[in-house]
Amino acid sequence: MDINYKNHEGYSDPTAFHAIRSAVHCGHDKTVVYHAPEKVYICSPYRGDIEINIANARRYCRIAYDSGKLPIAPHLYFPQFLDDDNEAERRVGISLGLEALRLCSEIWVCGGTVTQGMAYEITEAKRLGIRIRYIESEGIL
Repeated sequence: MDINYKNHEGYSDPTAFHAIRSAVHCGHDKTVVYHAPEKVYICSPYRGDIEINIANARRYCRIAYDSGKLPIAPHLYFPQFLDDDNEAERRVGISLGLEALRLCSEIWVCGGTVTQGMAYEITEAKRLGIRIRYIESEGIL
């Protein structure tokens, strides 16, 4: 099977490439069995120094990816179209993030500070029985 690194429009598409490449071919019938990576929720500060916090969240996601995980970081995604300074939209973003948390097998709490938003995520992870890892205390970062 020839796997193209580019999408149908000719642009580089590394996410799809790596997902397809990780598929396993079984036998001569060319059946493809995809083994999805474990999803981990990246829990780190957003508010405050947003530029630094975004850079840190991206670094945490890279660490998860390099560990063979699929990082889920709603605080990198939802502020692209929701206004974090609008309290109603912030609450929606947190609620949507908690929905994404349900898809994950563990939550990685990153950074030295637990913000109010992070506290909601940690509380929900406990309620759902999702494994909580304090990444810096485990010496990963």
